[in-house]
Amino acid sequence: MTTALIGQLIEALRCLPGVGPKSAQRMAYHLLERDRPGARQLAAILSESAEKVGHCKRCRTLSEKELCDICASQKRNPQLLCVVESPIDVQAILQATDYQGLFFVLMGHISPLDGIGPEDIGLDELAKRLDEGEVNEVILATNPTVEGEATAHYIAEMVNRRKIKATRIAHGVPMGGELEFVNSSTLSHAFSGRQAL
Repeated sequence: MTTALIGQLIEALRCLPGVGPKSAQRMAYHLLERDRPGARQLAAILSESAEKVGHCKRCRTLSEKELCDICASQKRNPQLLCVVESPIDVQAILQATDYQGLFFVLMGHISPLDGIGPEDIGLDELAKRLDEGEVNEVILATNPTVEGEATAHYIAEMVNRRKIKATRIAHGVPMGGELEFVNSSTLSHAFSGRQAL
């Protein structure tokens, strides 16, 4: 039998992405049975992070400071601006590439079916940033979903009206992938986005 407090802990852990009832139950029992110091540390860090982490006022990524380290850096190229859907995309790009420009985080994508329009993802702020005149290329790195593609298209039109170069990251066949295992829409996208060698 589960006590009310253990039940609340299990339910609280279910707020994490990909964590169902069984996983949440395993985590709760692990923390309580085998790792009480880890549970206390997790609780303390989670509480402190929820209080102190906000959004960078320039790029909107997660930050403890008004300006994140990326925006505050004098070493990054202010003429390159990479537009992504979420703060985790910033980390993915930084870890996988040598990109040295700046970022703008949409915190979502345009999705009329969900009632999310351009004004809901900060495109007014992006427009102000572009109008400052420092950016000369916008790299669109939204996800390769229907909504991500629609968002990229909308932003590309906005960028092109300002006579700024808009580019889209390539999508397609992964390195080391075999064509017979790649789904048809990915293969089609790879073909249409092919480049000269």
